[in-house]
Amino acid sequence: MKRWALIVAALYMAILAVLTVPFILLAFVPRVHLEAFQIFTQWQYWLWLVVMFISQFALLSVPVRIAGMRPVTRGPIWKTVLAGGLMAGGMVVAACVSIEELLFADHFPKGNADIRTFILLGLLTWFIWALVFLRISRNVSAPDFVTQHCRALFKGSILELLIAVPTHIVARCRDYCCAGFMTFLGLTMGFSVMLFAFGPAVFFLFAERWKRLHPRAE
Repeated sequence: MKRWALIVAALYMAILAVLTVPFILLAFVPRVHLEAFQIFTQWQYWLWLVVMFISQFALLSVPVRIAGMRPVTRGPIWKTVLAGGLMAGGMVVAACVSIEELLFADHFPKGNADIRTFILLGLLTWFIWALVFLRISRNVSAPDFVTQHCRALFKGSILELLIAVPTHIVARCRDYCCAGFMTFLGLTMGFSVMLFAFGPAVFFLFAERWKRLHPRAE
């Protein structure tokens, strides 16, 4: 079952990579054309893809146990909890930078102090949501935990997009350097987490299909 978890995580990363340029063009047309492909030369972009891949694989730790009909221990639960908390933290930071660009335009605060503030905010949100998800895991069965976990992430992504989309539209109507870049990060995080939340459902479909094709396999 871990193989299928790796396949699902790899497919998720591939989808993000394939949608990267179309998403950039959709968000920044008509100002961006061939420059959109330069994203593939940035190490930050590949770091983001790796983090999303690892997080998706960690999110599938509990589904792997469930599909394999093995007891769900605290280890897989912690991996799933931390992955979900990380995504929640990322969405909060993305929403905040979107609002910041809306309010300050090209005069919004910059520098190491500002970056540290957002990093601390992300870490704090990660910790808080990890505790929330951990508490949920203790009150419901493993399948229900996965369902509620993914449902919370999906709802959070919708809420984050309700902030990022309008702010991006407003930012793109303004005339200043890099208009809409911060709100674009908000859009990216919202759509990424929305797809991220479907990972367990896709995994269960693959696992069920595999069991039908290999009824005698353990």
